[in-house]
Amino acid sequence: MAAHIPPRQLAFALPHAESLTRDNFFEGPGNAAGLALVDAWPEWPARTMFLVGPDGSGKSHLAAIWAEQAGARSLSAHALEASAVPGALATGALVLEDLTATDLDERALFHLLNLARQDEAFVLITAREAPAALPIALADLRSRLRAVPVVTLLPPDDQLFRALIVKLAADRQLAIDETVVSYLASHIERSYAAARQTIALLDNESLRLGRPVTRALAAELLRPL
Repeated sequence: MAAHIPPRQLAFALPHAESLTRDNFFEGPGNAAGLALVDAWPEWPARTMFLVGPDGSGKSHLAAIWAEQAGARSLSAHALEASAVPGALATGALVLEDLTATDLDERALFHLLNLARQDEAFVLITAREAPAALPIALADLRSRLRAVPVVTLLPPDDQLFRALIVKLAADRQLAIDETVVSYLASHIERSYAAARQTIALLDNESLRLGRPVTRALAAELLRPL
């Protein structure tokens, strides 16, 4: 993981867009099941499915690909209210993002699942934890969620992790060479969240210092205390 960086003057952060298209999704053993789920639609094992994985694991990217295919609306689970349920399902497909038990309107979610079943709508729920691990108070909702099939995303292998580093840099229009990719792949935690955080740090420090992103700069920023 990146070492603690002393307080510094912040560089002006230019806006950057992360590409969430099918062509920009990198497949590997850890996310193959998630991609297979998206590609199999509408031949899903159930009309409501869970896509589970850690922060930055590609859940939102896969959900965006599926939403484009299915004409699905997207809604944060934390913003779900009972009055919004019919509109959320109006297209017959919905992505419900980042389901946690915190700040969740459980009755609204139970209403959504019931209406989706009644209307034969498709729902893709993303979460960091499997439904069985969520501390849901409403017994009927807890039972319903645990019956939803789960597809799990795993940490990236080496090839996918390197491709992810390159993609995150490209999304920021940040030029890095193979020496930088190799250094990062062997010196940071092998997770999507760590890769995203590290590329953002390199981008900001490159701008602040007026230096290109090199292996030397990466080593300076990631050196242990």
